[in-house]
Amino acid sequence: MSVTHAMTVDVEDYYQVQALAEAVDRDRWDEWPSRVEENTDRLLQLFDDAGIKITFFILGWVAERHPDLVRRIQAQGHEIASHGYSHRLIYTQTPEVFREETERSKRILEDQIQRPVTGYRAASYSITRKSLWALDTLAELGFTWDSSIFPTRHDNYGIPGSPEQPYKIITTNGATLTEFPLTTAKVLGQPVPAAGGGYFRQYPYVLSRWLFRRASDNGTKPQIFYLHPWEIDPHQPRVPNVRWFSRFRHYTNLHRCLPRLERMVADFPFGTISQSLGTTEVTQTLTLQQLAESQPGK
Repeated sequence: MSVTHAMTVDVEDYYQVQALAEAVDRDRWDEWPSRVEENTDRLLQLFDDAGIKITFFILGWVAERHPDLVRRIQAQGHEIASHGYSHRLIYTQTPEVFREETERSKRILEDQIQRPVTGYRAASYSITRKSLWALDTLAELGFTWDSSIFPTRHDNYGIPGSPEQPYKIITTNGATLTEFPLTTAKVLGQPVPAAGGGYFRQYPYVLSRWLFRRASDNGTKPQIFYLHPWEIDPHQPRVPNVRWFSRFRHYTNLHRCLPRLERMVADFPFGTISQSLGTTEVTQTLTLQQLAESQPGK
């Protein structure tokens, strides 16, 4: 069986990202000029030209205000999944607030597309050792797969030492979730992020392609790629009063992202997460306790 990699887009607007959260009041999001429809439509055209279907993780706040965008994504045959509602880091929420927001975003999307939404991705990959309880909530709300865990170290996310290929998680209540972790490639024994986003914009394209191919073991193991609509938009308004490192993370090489993405979809076979999972046998299973105790090198 040939391997299909998963192409994913996290549908959120430029002013909703974690890197700019220090300068943008969430209660005033509606005051910022939205660019999410225009940018997502450009991506839809790119994927249509490439002849592929992908997975869109849609923020509930965006879906509420742009229902026609959600329906266009569905009408073109793409897979729709949840990106939560408010883009808050999970480990900054109480379990009660997380449940309410996740249920709300799931309901919004299901009402719009008239079919079950069973996939989820956390804001900024914020299912970490501090928030593994969120996986129990996802299973209880009817999700069957997740793509929120990054097996690397980062200041906002990551579970270093967790599996690098798709695996199953047994929740506290005995339910099963399939986890599709974000792509990392081993270089000198260390996991180097190779899943897209800011890494894709900051690395030279030849390095991104090499890392992705290395992670896939020359095309024999399915990997996952992600980006955001705002990452192809070099003309987005600049948010003032942002620290230099956050500016670097957010604005570096925006003008290079779209042509690089065109090369990426030409160089690798991509599909939805469900299509990709269908090309591999998921054999590893972990309990939440085992996932919490996973360590690099083990």
